[in-house]
Amino acid sequence: MGFDFNDTRVVVAGGSRGIGRAIALAFAAAGARVSVCARGAQTLDALRQDAAAKGWELHVASCDLGDKTAIDGYIRDAAQALGGLDVLVNCASAFGRGDDESGWGMSMNVDLMGTVRACHASLPYLRESSRAAIINLTSIAQFHPSVRTAPYAAVKAAVSHYTSSLALRLAGDGIRVNAVAPGSVEFPGGVWDDARRDNPTLYQNILAGIPFGRFGAPDDIAEPVLFLASPQARWITGQTLAVDGGQLLS
Repeated sequence: MGFDFNDTRVVVAGGSRGIGRAIALAFAAAGARVSVCARGAQTLDALRQDAAAKGWELHVASCDLGDKTAIDGYIRDAAQALGGLDVLVNCASAFGRGDDESGWGMSMNVDLMGTVRACHASLPYLRESSRAAIINLTSIAQFHPSVRTAPYAAVKAAVSHYTSSLALRLAGDGIRVNAVAPGSVEFPGGVWDDARRDNPTLYQNILAGIPFGRFGAPDDIAEPVLFLASPQARWITGQTLAVDGGQLLS
C-alpha cells in the first residue's frame, strides 16, 4: 500500500541533508505540500532544485533551530505558505559528542529544545487539523550508555521521553506524537561517511554489529516516518520505533 498525502501540509525541521532530506522528498513524492528548514541556504537551495526537477514545489527557509525566535518565525511563515499544518517532523541534530559544556550545550539547545520549541510553535496550527501528527527523530544511542557520544545519547533519550509525555498531553486534541530512532545511517557528508574515510576501524566495528550487514540509508528511515504520519498509524501514539536493521539486537 503506497502512501497518499495529497492535501497534507508537512513541515520538516532540519531537512536539507541526509535523513531529513529523504523525509522531505518522500512526503513530496506522496503528494504533500512540504516546507523544509535548516541553517544552510546552499543545501536548502539544492534540495529545492532537486525537488523541482521532479515536479515538486518545496517551501524552504533558513532557520537556526537553536534559536526560539527563529523557530517561531519559521513555523508561522511555513504554515502561511502551506495554508496550514498537519504534520511536523523534527530532524535537527547538533550531534554533540564531547562530555563537556560545548557538547551538552549544542545537544540541549538543538536536539532537545529545538524539538520542544518547534512543537510548541506548531500546536496552534496542528489543533486546527483533523489528521495532525508529530514525529521526532531520536537515535538508538538512547537505549544504551555511550562513552563516545554521551550528550547525544542522553538528549535523544530525553526527546523520546518528551515524545511520550507530549503524546499523552495531546491525545485529547487528536494529535498523535511518535518518534523514530534510527540506527547507523550512512549518506554523503554524514557521520558514517566521514568515519569510513577518517576512522575505518570504528566504521568496520559498527558495520560488523548490524545483522543486516549494511549501514542504513536515509530512505530506510523516511518510509517509517511516513507510516507514522499516515492514517494507517491512526491508533499509534507515544511510541518510539527503532529502525536499525537489527543493530540493537547485536
